[in-house]
Amino acid sequence: MPDWIDLTESLTASPALYAVLIAVSLLDSFLPLVPSEPVVILAGIAGATGQTNIVLVIAATTVGAFLGDLVPYSIGRLMGERVLKRLPVGTKRRTAYDWFERELELRGGFVLVSTRFIPVGRYLATGTAGVVGYPLRRFMLYVAISTSTWSAYTALSGYLGGVFFQENTLLAVAVGVGLAFAVTGAVQFSRYIRRRKNRR
Repeated sequence: MPDWIDLTESLTASPALYAVLIAVSLLDSFLPLVPSEPVVILAGIAGATGQTNIVLVIAATTVGAFLGDLVPYSIGRLMGERVLKRLPVGTKRRTAYDWFERELELRGGFVLVSTRFIPVGRYLATGTAGVVGYPLRRFMLYVAISTSTWSAYTALSGYLGGVFFQENTLLAVAVGVGLAFAVTGAVQFSRYIRRRKNRR
């Protein structure tokens, strides 16, 4: 597996960087070991110094993430019947499956958009959406929203860090990563509050 961060740094001033962004964001949609966030943040920092075009960084990352989310969804659709056969009625796994199916039906947009900001959550949500047979058109609409917002906030985290800390690249990366974690934490906190309200 290539060192994506080193590859990104070596291609910062090259148009090939956008192909790397498409590839890394696509693979990260279903392979947890591929580090898309640090790569996109580095590209955002490069945008602040004029080495890359921040709009193209966001666009390339969005395209890759969107295509990547279709992979687990498609696998889920193909494996749906087999998965159901292994989930007998009354088991905990079947209960969890039924709950997720209801959640997608009731608030599919919220589930698909919010889980995009949670590394493990994005794989589970898109794959399960395919298994439960969530409508493709609605899935693509919400995934388009989730991937574009995720790409924008990740790239702009790096960009803002680069703007304010151009003399210290390490500090810019730290600020970018910190902003990314802050947004992710806010999303998770809002989900926690929402669950508490639902329980009441």
